Amino acid sequence: MPRAYVHTAFGGPETESFADLPRPVPGPGRLLVAVRAAGVNPVDFKRRQGYRRAGGPATELPAVFGSEAAGVVEEVGPGVEGFAPGDEVFGHADLGGYTELALLPAAGTAHKPAAVSFTDAATLPVAGATAYDALVQLALPPGAVLLVNGAGGGVGVAAVQIARHRGLTVLGTASEGKKAFVESLGAVHVRYGDGVADRVRAAAPGGAVDGVLDLAGGASLRAAAELLADRSRLVSGADKELAVRLGGAAIARERTARVLDAVAALVAAGALDPQVTEVLPLARAGEALRAVERGHTRGKIVLTVG
Repeated sequence: MPRAYVHTAFGGPETESFADLPRPVPGPGRLLVAVRAAGVNPVDFKRRQGYRRAGGPATELPAVFGSEAAGVVEEVGPGVEGFAPGDEVFGHADLGGYTELALLPAAGTAHKPAAVSFTDAATLPVAGATAYDALVQLALPPGAVLLVNGAGGGVGVAAVQIARHRGLTVLGTASEGKKAFVESLGAVHVRYGDGVADRVRAAAPGGAVDGVLDLAGGASLRAAAELLADRSRLVSGADKELAVRLGGAAIARERTARVLDAVAALVAAGALDPQVTEVLPLARAGEALRAVERGHTRGKIVLTVG
């Protein structure tokens, strides 16, 4: 019976525990994967609190934590083509990734390049792919100026690097403690807090930005929106309703193998470093979640399994 980290109710950390679950059986369109690494993301604890993606399935309890995983195919479900037992893969763990055996939808799973580690691959379905989708949606031309509002987290780290690879000038808001980290990614650091819009204007070439990728929401999103002459160049992954009210949009996620292939190719080519800053065993899943829930991590935390 595979070991998994689950929540048995909706609420706080007190609902979390380890459990031995029945071996999953891959149904049509799914793969059974022996997990080697699982990414840790804010959406993981938000689902424990009761969040559900629009149009997504209702959560059945106990629910396994985790939204992304990398590992080795154990079994292939009916109707699945292009995968076989033994393949190294990574993808969207929509039924949980903090486990020894996970079910992944084949349509949202990609083959892992040999040049990409399991730990790096496990960061790509959520953070890397979200950043990629956002930049495709913004469609800024080379030479444009992009503000990444919240550049120190997993999505922000990927967004800065992918944007730089696309020829954009990037400004990134983050705490003062993350200044050196953000600058190491190739962005101009701008400190969070009151007056952030003025600091962005002072740092931006010509005093303006052409697009905003928001990963923070709230007051900082409102301030960022003020910087844009064209609010359609604003997308948010943190405060979707506010972004729409301000004239922007939510990040449109594709969640396909095509996008996963694209971001993995960037990693393999050295254009994208997922910045895995901490690797913990599955036995310390609760500790990893607490670190992300406190909101002060930089880069990505990954759990290793097996």
